[in-house]
Amino acid sequence: MNAPSSLPQFHIVGFTGHRQLDQPRLIQDVLRAILEQLRREGPGEWIALSSAAAGADTLFARQALAAGLAWHVVLPLPPAEFRKDFSPEEWKTVEALLPEAGQVRVIGENGARDDNYLDCGMETVNGCDVFIALWDGRPARGKGGTAEVVAYARELKKPLVIIDAATFEARRENFARFAPHDHNLAYFNALPRGPEAPAVVAEAAVAPAFERITAFQRKVDLAASRGAPQYRRLIASIVVLHVLATLIAAAALAFEWHFATVPWLKLFCLLGALGVALALRYAGTHHHWVHCRLAAEITRSALATWGLPRAAPLFEDLDLAEFRQLTRTLHILHRRAAAAQPVPMAAFKQSYLAHRVDDQLAYYRHRLDRALPLLNRLRLGFWIATVLAILCTAAYALHLGELRPGTEELLYYFLPIALPVVAAAFISLISVYDLQRRVARYRETEHLLESSRSQITFSQTWTSLERIVQKTERALLQEVLEWHAITSFAESH
Repeated sequence: MNAPSSLPQFHIVGFTGHRQLDQPRLIQDVLRAILEQLRREGPGEWIALSSAAAGADTLFARQALAAGLAWHVVLPLPPAEFRKDFSPEEWKTVEALLPEAGQVRVIGENGARDDNYLDCGMETVNGCDVFIALWDGRPARGKGGTAEVVAYARELKKPLVIIDAATFEARRENFARFAPHDHNLAYFNALPRGPEAPAVVAEAAVAPAFERITAFQRKVDLAASRGAPQYRRLIASIVVLHVLATLIAAAALAFEWHFATVPWLKLFCLLGALGVALALRYAGTHHHWVHCRLAAEITRSALATWGLPRAAPLFEDLDLAEFRQLTRTLHILHRRAAAAQPVPMAAFKQSYLAHRVDDQLAYYRHRLDRALPLLNRLRLGFWIATVLAILCTAAYALHLGELRPGTEELLYYFLPIALPVVAAAFISLISVYDLQRRVARYRETEHLLESSRSQITFSQTWTSLERIVQKTERALLQEVLEWHAITSFAESH
């Protein structure tokens, strides 16, 4: 597979405007100039996003299509209901245009009609990078009007281009917030290529976009593996070094050690702990490792669902600004491939079970086999250290009699200080390694995957299969997001 390992960047330009137009040709010229300017300023592919109301919406859609942009449409109501708001002549225009849309999304199946129109406008704002509004500057004539949508875009500080409906002059707002380049995607694209590997889906699904995403996933996964700083082990080393410093100090007091090396040993432990902490805090490798690992898992999930006839909206709830462009790119490429090259359901099921469910089952079982014994050992160490500390402290309190030299210092002075510190260290290591949560999550995920395997095996329709696959992928992504939140929070401290 010699596919490129970089992913394209997509920009989305949204639009809203009035239905009644006085001079459509002048508006068309203004829109053409705005779209050309945006394409010069923002590298990558631009996609137009709007509703399909007669008037400004259809004018914008046709201008975008003429300029070579893909057009995605957001409808406030299903087409059969939407058409009731148009005259027969107007609906013919809309109906002829809809087949040219690369995606049709219906916002509201139920609810008040005006509410759906407002939601449609707000979703257009939410989904775009730059928002264009043809507006006369007057208040909205009803809920969901242009004025309300513009007010919402301003509230979000969305980059705006407002075309005056009377003078046709265009002015910009908030364009300092427009990001022509996505730095995170550029960082991932600049990583060196990873090793080649055969495709892991049915042959019918192998398309250039799939090969490209596979190459991208392998290189970010490789970067994450090579850059992993063994974060938990480094944090554990800080705990151990502090414990050693405490034990040295306690031994020096209990046994009256006056060697010149004792304070130096303690100082070495403390400086070592400080050095590890500073390295974790300021080296920067941890940040790149976390980002590469999350990017690899997001891309792995996209590849696992490749072949579904409808691109699964796996990332709708993934509100991480650093990965917004990546998830958008993955979704757009998948949707286009699904429309152009469908995959038989039997081939998809076989591939998904073998290369996703079974692989993840093996992974989580392996992780559980490693985490559970470690949790049990650390718990045992805590209880042993705690019980011994209690016994030593009780013996000192009762003062059971004279002991041999050395034994008294050990039993009465050193161990009552050292053992509580060791017990606290065991508890700290359980927290550092996040063992209790991990064991619980590994068991839950294992159960989920086993259940998903059974359900997928007996699924007979795409609808049921898609529902199970999306549920499975969201659960797997949730585990990754929990890990991301924990490691990112720990990094900030």
